[in-house]
Amino acid sequence: MAWDIGSTRNVINPQFRALSWRLLLSYLGVMMAISGISMIAVYEFFRFSLYQQLDRQLLILADAAAHSFEEIKEKKESFEVPDSLNLDDDNDLDIPWQNMHQPSQGIEWFDHNRQLITKVGKVFPPLDLSHYHWTYTVNNQKIRTLTLQVNRETESQKQMIGYVRISESTKPVERVLIKLRLVMMLGGILVSGLTAFGGMWLTKQSLKPIEQSFEKLKQFTADASHELRNPLAGIRTCVEVMQSHPERIHPADIDKLKAIASGVNQMTSLVEDLLLLARTDQDSIPLATDWVIIPLNELLEDLVEFLFYQAEKKGVELILDMKTEIKIKGVGNQLWRLFLNLIENAIYYTDTGGKVTVCLEQQEKWVWVRIEDTGIGISPEQLPLIFDRLWRADQARNCRKGGSGLGLAIAQTLAQNHQGEIMVTSQLGKGSCFSVRFPTLANT
Repeated sequence: MAWDIGSTRNVINPQFRALSWRLLLSYLGVMMAISGISMIAVYEFFRFSLYQQLDRQLLILADAAAHSFEEIKEKKESFEVPDSLNLDDDNDLDIPWQNMHQPSQGIEWFDHNRQLITKVGKVFPPLDLSHYHWTYTVNNQKIRTLTLQVNRETESQKQMIGYVRISESTKPVERVLIKLRLVMMLGGILVSGLTAFGGMWLTKQSLKPIEQSFEKLKQFTADASHELRNPLAGIRTCVEVMQSHPERIHPADIDKLKAIASGVNQMTSLVEDLLLLARTDQDSIPLATDWVIIPLNELLEDLVEFLFYQAEKKGVELILDMKTEIKIKGVGNQLWRLFLNLIENAIYYTDTGGKVTVCLEQQEKWVWVRIEDTGIGISPEQLPLIFDRLWRADQARNCRKGGSGLGLAIAQTLAQNHQGEIMVTSQLGKGSCFSVRFPTLANT
């Protein structure tokens, strides 16, 4: 066996990295949604205001054209007005109260039978007079129209004598809206950048008390675990001494002494696991120069040999599938503990007659170790929880007595310390597959 032990160094806790991303995305999502809704509301308000202003201009112009309706109709009847009027020298209509200076406007006069009397301008819609307000598109150009009924007031009533229709291109309004969209787009980019920086700052501030509390919790866990080791060691020694002299023990106390020994062993295992987690949290990844090259196939071969009797005793077939020699960089004892936890779990949760397969292979830039079993499996809703510390599924508690619920948490931490990752697939009642991947030597 040719693998060794290296030292570790501190890195950012991956749990906080994932939490920080979730918080940042939440902040960004909320702030961007507020900004987006605000921009849309502002844009729609300005758009509505511009079209309202356009409609008022059309109404003023229609009112001016309506006042000249009878004069134009009389001239038309006496053949003094052509079918289409021209603009005069000052580029507007020579009519009272008129305000037609733009080439994007048009005026049409209709009699009471909706027959065209005359028109002036350059914009005329191909529509009937059934619409008071209407917007339509001709040659990719939007035209807005306003139709006004012209009445002659008499002493007793109002008499409808015709219609005036005003048309105007919306191109000036659209030009303003295009500029507004451009300004809002540039403003949106600026706001997005500021929002991103603000979100990162808020995330950092939000995580500070959590990180401080977590550091205190880790320190307490490490101190408590360290302080508990000596009393537990003393209790275990006393129990072992008593059990080495069974003639001095009352027969009624033998089972009680066994229960004490079992409890002490369980507590010792829990304390050791907590101490290991505390150490790996404080000193996460070894320096690259401190890592050693480890023949992973030899490590797995020794581990399978070590656990073979345990599997055989339970009636579980333990198989090692390796096709080539594969080496990675890392810390030997940490990798041993990582795969020990995973394979032991697979054996514990596989019924008699089942099978546990350990497979080692290399695919492109990754080295894969797969531990596949035919055990009880994990339900989909429990999969996200299996790496939480001290968490165990109900069916797992029934299958394995005395476990601490820290084995998978330790395995995940050790894998992350080696730039690795653990992925799990499982079917309830059919088994699970834990896939651990590490970067190859060339990518370490």
